[in-house]
Parts: sequence; structure tokens; C-alpha cells
Amino acid sequence: MGIELTIGTYRYEHTEALFDGRVKIDGVDATLETEPLVSDLFRHMIEGRYDIAELGLTYFLRTFDLDDAPFMALPVFPNRNFRHSAIFVNTEAGIEKPQDLAGKTLGEFALFGHDAGVWPKGILSDEYGVTVDQCRWVIGGTDHPIPAFDWLPQPVPDGVHVRHADDGQTLGAMLESGEIDALISVDVPQAMLRGSTKIVRLFPDYENVERDYYRRTGIFPPMHIVAVRKDLVHRSEDLRSVYRAFVEAKDLAERTYIEDAAKQHMSLVTPWFSSLFEHNRSLLGENWWPYGLRANRKAVDTFLRYHHEQGLSKRLLTSRDIFIPEFLDT
Repeated sequence: MGIELTIGTYRYEHTEALFDGRVKIDGVDATLETEPLVSDLFRHMIEGRYDIAELGLTYFLRTFDLDDAPFMALPVFPNRNFRHSAIFVNTEAGIEKPQDLAGKTLGEFALFGHDAGVWPKGILSDEYGVTVDQCRWVIGGTDHPIPAFDWLPQPVPDGVHVRHADDGQTLGAMLESGEIDALISVDVPQAMLRGSTKIVRLFPDYENVERDYYRRTGIFPPMHIVAVRKDLVHRSEDLRSVYRAFVEAKDLAERTYIEDAAKQHMSLVTPWFSSLFEHNRSLLGENWWPYGLRANRKAVDTFLRYHHEQGLSKRLLTSRDIFIPEFLDT
């Protein structure tokens, strides 16, 4: 019987094989758990429920400003997404281009600097000259009120005005009414999905914008990593087994799409998916969802810089600071 580890991760198609037993973690007596909300995984990892768990990058990085940072990371990136599409604006706010966000009041989901916020704010600064101190910020839930996430550090840089939405308020409703001018959110506002004419994306043609971003930068933005309790870092063989299992489960999911291409993905309910699949592979390559540090170093270093520039890390962290040393060569 191997070491007993409780591992928490969201049930994605690329982690499903860990849950259903197709992929085993050699030498480890693993208990796999998931939760209804991925943020619950984050909270319970920080509160000590898991030995190893998926953590949002910012949730993970904020712990490095504690007196004794409790985690190190495996270079496993179970959640990633392009985020130009995460910026929504009120149609009457006078926002036609990214530079128009300066001086405006923006909502942000969950906390100042959530993972899907760090990326677009960094891009707005790098490519359009709009920095976080040029805006006012309101934090809350997009379509459901949520309390402040008081279970992790909540740094706010000097000169930046941040407040939490009032009790009962939602950022989606505030955006539709014009109480805030724009919103950065992992969730699409329900009012927009219902067809509201008051909310549009800042980048209406976001797919082409995001594809161009990838062509220019090579970055497919990672949102989450897999964190390990620091007292387990010395168990190199066990952690390599965990890493290999995550890679194998992801590879199985990718292989399904590749093999289904021969049948024009008839197993899926999405028409013309094969065309999209080929379009994506021509841009992203054969390893379109990479694990390991080599393929992700530029993206990780960029996120670390953004995190520091936005006042969320006291110092500029490096990959050597956050990843388990034995995995720096992956």
C-alpha cells in the first residue's frame, strides 16, 4: 500500500480518467475528490482539506506572502482560457476601445485580481496602456451575491480604489443598469445571455483577437495549477506518479478528439466541430494543452509579472520560487 493522498481537482474531460479509474497513480493510495464550485476546491486546499489540489494561480501565489508559504506547484495546468472575451461593457458608458476604460468604474468577479482578471488587466496594461490605478473597482458576484473571500490574503496596491458590492448586489445587474461601466468576469452575465442590449463585450470579435494574441505571443493563458503541501515536496517518486497520471489523463482526452476526427466527430452534438478542431490544431499545434514547465514558461513568467505589477505579490516571483525543483526540467 502506497502513501495515502487526498487529491482535489475539478472534474474536467481531461481529469475524468483519474476519477473513473482508467488512469491509476502508481504507488499512491489516492482519494480523488471534486466539488460543485472550483473555488470551493481552492478554499478547502488553503484550509487544509487536501494534500494536493487544483488551485487558481492567484490563490496559490498570494500564499507566498505569508510568513511560511504552505505550497509548491506541479507544472500541471488543468484550466486555461483566452481572456479578451472576459471583459464586458455597458453600451451607454462611452467605451468603444480599450483605452476608454481609463477613469471608469469596473466590476471584478470574486476578488481584486481573480485569475480571469489578472490576465486581461495585464494585457490592457501591456498593449493599451490602461493600468489598474486608472480605474475604480467593485468586487462581487456576477449573477449571485457572494461574500468577500476572507480565507486568503486580499492585497490592494496603494492608489487603487476597491470596494465590495453592497449586500444583495450583483455585478451583472450593476453593469446592465450602468452603476458600473464595465466588468471583468470569468462568468458571462446572465443578462447578456438573455439578450440584453445594455451589455456587450469590449472585443466583439474576441475569437479573432485572441487568435491574433496567440500568434504574436505564443501564450494560451493558464488559470490554475496543481498545488502540493510543502511537507510532501520531498516525496519525489510519489509526486512524479501524480504528475504522470495527470498527463496521461489529459493525453487520453486529447487522443479521443484526434481519433474521432476520422469519423468527423460524430460522437459530439456540435455541428462543424471537425472544422473548428482542425482550425485550432493548425494554430495551437499537436500539443495544444501542454503540461510541463518548458512549454508553459513564457505564460507562467508573464502571469508572475502581471501579478507583481498589479500589487498582488510583494516581490516578483520566478518559476524556481513556485515549482517543485524536480519538475523544473519537465
